[in-house]
Formats: sequence, structure tokens, C-alpha cells
Amino acid sequence: MSLPLEVPARQLIVQKFGGSSVADAAGIKRVAQRVVDTQRAGNEVVVVVSAMGDTTDELLDLSAQITDEAPAREMDMLLSAGERISMALLAMAINKLGAKARSFTGSQAGMITDGIHGKARIIDVDPHRVRTALDKGAIAIVAGFQGVSRESHDITTLGRGGSDTTAVALAAALDADVCEIYTDVDGVFTADPRVVPAAKKIDRISSEEMLELAASGAKILHLRCVEYARRFGVPLHVRSSFSQHEGTWVMPSPDDKITISEGVALEQPIISGVAHDRSEAKVTVVGVPDIPGKAAAIFQVIAKAHANVDMIVQNISTFGRGKTDISFTLPIVEGAEALTALKAAQDEIGFEDIEYNAEIGKLSLIGAGMRSNPGVSATFFQALSDAGININMISTSEIRISVVTRADLLDAAVRAIHSAFNLDADSEATVYGGTGR
Repeated sequence: MSLPLEVPARQLIVQKFGGSSVADAAGIKRVAQRVVDTQRAGNEVVVVVSAMGDTTDELLDLSAQITDEAPAREMDMLLSAGERISMALLAMAINKLGAKARSFTGSQAGMITDGIHGKARIIDVDPHRVRTALDKGAIAIVAGFQGVSRESHDITTLGRGGSDTTAVALAAALDADVCEIYTDVDGVFTADPRVVPAAKKIDRISSEEMLELAASGAKILHLRCVEYARRFGVPLHVRSSFSQHEGTWVMPSPDDKITISEGVALEQPIISGVAHDRSEAKVTVVGVPDIPGKAAAIFQVIAKAHANVDMIVQNISTFGRGKTDISFTLPIVEGAEALTALKAAQDEIGFEDIEYNAEIGKLSLIGAGMRSNPGVSATFFQALSDAGININMISTSEIRISVVTRADLLDAAVRAIHSAFNLDADSEATVYGGTGR
């Protein structure tokens, strides 16, 4: 009597495909084949999809032609349509290949959110319909970036990059073995390969460093996705949908035992990467009374406007003694609402004026090795000086240095810093698709 063959462990895998991966019919067919191959290898598969290509940007452009004051609720109804198109087409392509697929909107998949349109936060996940589909042997396709408000039952969207968060939230709720984030490059790189062609792929990175990279503008992963994965211990594998190469593993905790390959160095490199961000604006509240409570009043106004503040700097005001200027950065898309709220509170707070500048760029250097390696700051600022880059703001953490400079100098600054820390590879990285828009 022969012994039974060892059967590979069945895994539950959540796969997220970005807009560049499903940009057209050919891309959708390619993704469908990859998903079906994963299931036929003996795995349960849940797929989260973004809108096709630049569909979200195109919908935003279309709405702008109609009105510049679109109701937030209707904007969410509009923008959520892009992912619904992707999910239905992908389900059709999978069925065409002989596998079973069921598509679900965010609300059907149990993504319960608060009621803040345009940047809703997930408060609960009830994936029973997804689980039922898996139990019946189907591949579950979920529209990313969207959910439903618990209070109003209206459709909500999670903000740009929210499909990553959808995928990780589902992976956590379903106790998935891994969440694979597919994109148009082979993993997380030391810089955006579109700006630095010689950027190196990172094989393995801590969630702490990935959080700083995402917060600093790296588009490869959404910040909330990394936060969610770290909180719930979800392993992330960032890889390309256009190749079979091993990607980048984002480790949810230092104790995680994922093995990438034999011989991987355990010593943490000094610098993990360089990130840049063009999506922020600089606001300066000029002539603020230099007394306790005024800074708190300003940022309470900003908080009530649901704007996220990033870097903050306070200086002596040009209005003279007893006055101070407070500068901060925030997303450009939140700038108008924040300015309106501040102007409404001007008399109460007592400041003189507001300056707004959207022509800025943020550059960040990230690496856990900064904690124990002196000289990083000196090298950083010398490289910017040599490249003729002037600095407007500076912010630091234990593992990050960020500066704000002119937007038109940002690409040159990124390349200067990348070279200064010897991060350039011998060959150019491959970017398979996408516009980076």
C-alpha cells in the first residue's frame, strides 16, 4: 500500500490589483489568468480591484466640467462607479476561463465606514457574503476604495489609495495568510523608478519604515493600508502583475518569521529609501498673537475641517514683537476647506493674514539605521546644498528627515539624495505601466 502524497497547505490569499494592472481589456484578461492560476494551485482567492487606469482622475475631471461645488455624497456615488466597472469585467473574464467568480461592491462585501464622504474610515468589516462565495468554490471579486456608512447607509469612499486599505481590511477579517498588492513595478524601491531609474528594489522592509515611506508620499502603498496591516499582523507582499518576480515583503512586526530566501542579510541598512510628494500645499498663518492657546485654536479649526496636517514650523513674525507665524503643510485637496475655516475664525484667533502655496514638494529620507549611524543629516543637507536646492521647512523623526522645497526642484533633489547615499543600482528598474498620475 503506497503512502499518500503530501498535499500543500491550502492558503487564503487576498490579491489587490491597481488601476494600471486593469487599465484595459488585455490587462483584465492577464489579471484574470493570474487569479485563476492562484486558485488552481489550491488556494482560496479574494481579489480587490481599483478603477481602470486613470478612470478616477477622468471622473474628477468630468465633475469639474459640471461644477466646482459638487456635493460630497454625489461625488462618492460618482467615484465609486470606477471600481464597480473593474470588478464586473474581471468576474466576466474569470468565468470565461472556466472558473467561478462573484463580484461584490464594497457595501456588499461588508465594508462598514463612518459617514465622512471622500475620506471615510473603516469601522467594521462583515465579510460573510465573501466567505460564502469562497465556501462555494468561487473567487470573490471586491470593488476597492468604497464602503457604506453605518449611520446614513450612503455609499462612501476611502480616499485615494483606498483600495489598498480595502484589501488589507478584508485580509484581516478573513484571517488571510497573505495580502498581495499588485502594481506596475516589481516591489518597493529605494525611490520612485519614474524619477530615479536606477532605484533598487527592496526585498524586505519593516512596517515601521514602510509607514514612513507611505506617509512621505511613496505611492506604492497607501498609508492607512500599512497602518491596518501592522495593527492586525497582516503580511504584505508588494509585487508586479506584469511579471512573476518575487516582490517586497512588508513585515508586520519584528517577530514575524516569513522567510524570503536563504542568505538574506539581517543587518538593517542605514537608509531604506527616498520618498517625494507633490500633493501637499503650504499654509502660513501670519501675525498670530504669541500667547498660549493660539496655536491650539488654529489646529482645532483645521481638525474640524477634517484636514490632515503634516509638517509644522513656527517662526518670529514679520509683524514684529508679540507676533508669530505658523506654517504647516496639508493635502492640496483639503486646502480650500481649511482656508475657508481659518478665514471664518480670523477675528476670534486674531491673526493678520493667511498665505497659501501649492507649488511645493516634500522630500523625505527614511531608514531605521538613522538611530545608530551619525552623519546622516550632514550628508543629506550637503547633498541638497551641492545640488543648489533651497529648503523652506524641515521636519524629523527617529527614522526620517523631511524637507519642503520648490516643486520644480523636487525631482533633482530626489536624485541628488539617492546618489549621495549610494542607493543607485547598476541597471534601470522596469516600470511596466501606469502614468504615476
